[in-house]
Amino acid sequence: MDNIIEVNSLVKHYPIKAGVFQKVVGHVKSVDGVSFSIPRGKTFGLVGESGCGKTTIGRTLLRLTEPTSGEAILNGQDIFKMSKKELRAIRPKVQMIFQDPYASLDPRMPVGEIIGEAVREHKIVSKAEYRDYILKIMDDCGLRPYYVDRYPHEFSGGQRQRICIARALALNPSLIIADEPVSALDVSIQAQVINLLRDLQEKRNLSYLFISHDLSVVEYISDVVGVMYLGNLVEMASKEELFKRPMHPYSRALLSAVPIPNPDVKMNRTILKGDIPSPANPPEGCKFHTRCPECMEICKKKRPEFKDYGNNHQVACHLYEKTK
Repeated sequence: MDNIIEVNSLVKHYPIKAGVFQKVVGHVKSVDGVSFSIPRGKTFGLVGESGCGKTTIGRTLLRLTEPTSGEAILNGQDIFKMSKKELRAIRPKVQMIFQDPYASLDPRMPVGEIIGEAVREHKIVSKAEYRDYILKIMDDCGLRPYYVDRYPHEFSGGQRQRICIARALALNPSLIIADEPVSALDVSIQAQVINLLRDLQEKRNLSYLFISHDLSVVEYISDVVGVMYLGNLVEMASKEELFKRPMHPYSRALLSAVPIPNPDVKMNRTILKGDIPSPANPPEGCKFHTRCPECMEICKKKRPEFKDYGNNHQVACHLYEKTK
């Protein structure tokens, strides 16, 4: 299958500086060697606890922050090796929808200008077609034509997120990085926005990197799901495979926390002990062993390899190495 982007061994470490001379005394290992690919027209869901590195991956792929190492091949070109001029040329093809719609919209600009600013800058359409093009994009995202001269504070959270989606869509992208796009919205509004994203994907053959901590949302929109823990992917499989047969103890714990809308079904929760370790000083061996209910002696010493255990189901866990 044709991939829109291939990410190989992505690393992003932030230096820790201390002292009068701001000497580097360590590094925060935010992303520590992550690889995945997103097929054209499909959605890759990235899940995990806060602080695991999900958002850092999205920002790094956009070069909003520079990677420490690794590569991201977009349409045959490595994004991380592009010059500023080359990067500007491909900017319209990779867009981002941010978590907080209000914070990501300029409060002093009307909606039409917010959506159209980059369209004009990148010369997506001619001046004669400009207004009709903006109104068409707004209509596609469920926004009324008379909203064009209104300001962000006049809208609800769901409408603001539609404006953010319209702004991304206006540049005719191939890949959209959606960073928790519905986490700040009410549940009923979440469903509307997720359905909008799915409809737009079908109409325009869009690819999504969908970042979220809500597994029920990820199950609904994703084709392939990757589970992150402390800067690493610990499990990756198709949506059906992962939710039917989660292999990593961390994935099972996350899935056990998803509420079931049936009062007669008793939840069998897996409660993880302790807090997520510091990414500046991760534990040796498997990073999850300090919280894992199935920890073995080897987990404390040796880091497990990320292996395929059949049906494109990849997991990094010592529990399965002897059975392969």
